[in-house]
Amino acid sequence: MRLPEPRGPLTSLLFERLAHPPEPYPYRVNGRTAGAQFGTGNAQDGRPGQARFTEQHSRPPHGHLSDRRSADGRGSHAYAHLAGWHGAEGWPSPLQVADGGLADDDFQLALFACYELHYQGFEDVDDRWEWHPWLLAARAVLEERLEEALARAVPRPPLDRPEGVRRALNELTAADEGPSLSTFLARQADREQFREFVVHRSIYHLKEADPHTWAIPRLRGAAKAALVEIQADEYGGGRPERMHSELFRATMRGLGLDDSYGAYLGRVPGVTLAISNAMSLFGLHRRLRGALAGHLAALEMTSSLPNRRYATGLRRLGGDDAAARFYDEHVQADAVHEQIAAHDLCANLAADEPALAEDILYGAACALELERLWAGHVLDRWERGVSSLVEVPAEKVPAREGCDAASKR
Repeated sequence: MRLPEPRGPLTSLLFERLAHPPEPYPYRVNGRTAGAQFGTGNAQDGRPGQARFTEQHSRPPHGHLSDRRSADGRGSHAYAHLAGWHGAEGWPSPLQVADGGLADDDFQLALFACYELHYQGFEDVDDRWEWHPWLLAARAVLEERLEEALARAVPRPPLDRPEGVRRALNELTAADEGPSLSTFLARQADREQFREFVVHRSIYHLKEADPHTWAIPRLRGAAKAALVEIQADEYGGGRPERMHSELFRATMRGLGLDDSYGAYLGRVPGVTLAISNAMSLFGLHRRLRGALAGHLAALEMTSSLPNRRYATGLRRLGGDDAAARFYDEHVQADAVHEQIAAHDLCANLAADEPALAEDILYGAACALELERLWAGHVLDRWERGVSSLVEVPAEKVPAREGCDAASKR
């Protein structure tokens, strides 16, 4: 996967910087500015020393956001709010983001790109960016805005006591009244619309389970064992061909879609990316492990019936058993997983760490709200007779996507 086309000022400037290898983050050794590797001693005379980070830097690094043009050719002064300095010769400060809406294409793609460095990465981005301090600082700004956007959109569900987590999860998922995209796909969708649906879902399903796996080293005891049990099924029980991500690739091939990882990143809107970004946010921060557990529980508890409908819709449109196997598998597996997730994972986590009980419910509520927003976007676009995907020029469509009728609307 390569970096997609930027969607606005954030991604234009971020992608421009990621296109170059990261420069050493400066630190001080015995009062002097040192060079390439933290902890290597004094870069000027080679003697060992106690290294520490500093904000000193002799010149702006290549691609510094304050002195380069954006992809659309406009001068960087137009985006002065996106960059700054810690003093005249300091290291550049992180991105300054005024807002981060859940459906903001530019914002969500920027954060997704930061997160993707912790997964499969990008062919055209140096892997050393993954833990580079500037990138982590920039990501932190984006994450703060995402947390604020989630807080505005998702009220924290009430909880009387930690012991009530399982019942509260049942009530929360049962009360979900979002638009039924699965019913539309089962009964009304045409083949092009089903293909669009699969393109949206490919962003997560081609790395299915990975974001929630971050929680394994953060849990202990019964909750940890429960999560491992669920994840082992997601990864095919040790059989690569049964991994859920591999089953989804078969679904994509059955619909004539490109099944390579990230092939459609440039085609999906911000509201689709927000679903994956919330998972990564919860997964990459230990303080949010409760929210991650609740998020997984909500997905498992609301999965079986929709997947039965997806399988029905795909077969109605001529899909064979190989293409529908991904959905068939989830009908069976998630009927079991929802019990494990609600009781063995979340109830045990709340009992072991009562302070996380409210976060568990909040994570579940976030999962449901993001799904509702995404389904609403897709159905609204289809009702208006237009594609739910981001339109791109024909020459920029991945080669194997050329037969996708949805891209020709």
